[in-house]
Amino acid sequence: MNANLRPETEPAQHPRCRDVRPTIRIRFVDFWDSFDPCDNVFTRLLETRFALEHCDKPDFVVYSVMGGRHKKHLRHDCVRIFYTGENIAPDWNTCDWAFTFEDTSHPRHYRLPLWGLYADPQELVKPAAYDPAAVLARKTKFCAFLVSNPFCRTRNDFFRKLSRYKPVDSGGKVLNTLGHGVSDKESFLAEYKFTIAFENESHPGYTTEKIVGPMRADSIPIYWGDPLVGRDFDTRSFLSAHDSPSLNELLQRVIEVDSNPELHQSILAAPWYRNNRVPLGVDPAAILDQFTTIFHSAVLPVARTKSLGRLVGLDRLPKTLASIRRRCVIKYRKLTRNA
Repeated sequence: MNANLRPETEPAQHPRCRDVRPTIRIRFVDFWDSFDPCDNVFTRLLETRFALEHCDKPDFVVYSVMGGRHKKHLRHDCVRIFYTGENIAPDWNTCDWAFTFEDTSHPRHYRLPLWGLYADPQELVKPAAYDPAAVLARKTKFCAFLVSNPFCRTRNDFFRKLSRYKPVDSGGKVLNTLGHGVSDKESFLAEYKFTIAFENESHPGYTTEKIVGPMRADSIPIYWGDPLVGRDFDTRSFLSAHDSPSLNELLQRVIEVDSNPELHQSILAAPWYRNNRVPLGVDPAAILDQFTTIFHSAVLPVARTKSLGRLVGLDRLPKTLASIRRRCVIKYRKLTRNA
């Protein structure tokens, strides 16, 4: 057994109550502000198989991309596990294992797109009793748009294009048409036949919760972002920009479906997932198995390797150059202010 696994050694008075899970010394850092390092999607999953000991001197540190210039994970020389739902690739000079959206053959990488952690993936498996006609009958409005990031020109342009056909209701911070924000996203989307579900950017494998939210509300996603989205989802169940030569062609496809109830129902009848099965990569059991592999693997943490670059200080070069640049900018501002 790996030395990082510390089974409980003191049995409880009642054997039936004894916790036989191995203990993992762990810490979560560099996540977003609302992230609870002791109660999150990872801890709830891991605690089904391991007893977690959250501490300042862990054997494993799980980190993300929100550390800014502080980057707390760099203070730990234990095994580092990188996770991101953003369009950011792992830096194998600073991490030992990684969970990202990337499709790579790296032996210590696991593809876990952000949408897989958004909700229970099992909820998108369509039951045999699913009734497309009944679903469509409940839809009272045309198309929804819920966006807080204003910097995707492709998404904003398509919103304007579609709005010239029929008004699109925007309940987010971007291009808001309601005069107020939406507090309950799923209830809001449930009223609409369609939802513009464009990612912030387009990159192979980069699929977020933007496509899953409409699916959970039985609102057909109008999707743009991951050109490989059909790897996980059945493209017959939504309208993908990656199946159209242009956004204008996608617009015409939306108009065609909107004006043809039978076509609309046929799209709703298709399963969200390919073969109506949860993709293996987002199956909680498969994710847990990957963590089990990590905890049992004997790898020399990258933080402890003594490469020539570290010995001569080359690993510190980027930070040194950045510091010099900041000093030069500050000096320049002082000189020009006093001129």
